[in-house]
Amino acid sequence: HPVKLMDFIRAIEMSIGREADKIYLPMQPGDVYQTYADTSSLSREIGFQPNTSLETGVKETISWYKEFYNL
Repeated sequence: HPVKLMDFIRAIEMSIGREADKIYLPMQPGDVYQTYADTSSLSREIGFQPNTSLETGVKETISWYKEFYNL
């Protein structure tokens, strides 16, 4: 299912414990209003359906990044 950009930003904010500095602008030339991938055929083909939540995935990715880059 599509994820809203603000939900993604909130997940990052929660994971790093800091609020992002956001500057809201009107849609710019080349901006895409909505996009998402339909992975259902891939899931059927390989027999795997991911079940990691956005919040968990972002938190684990940030944790890995910090460890990998010794931050």
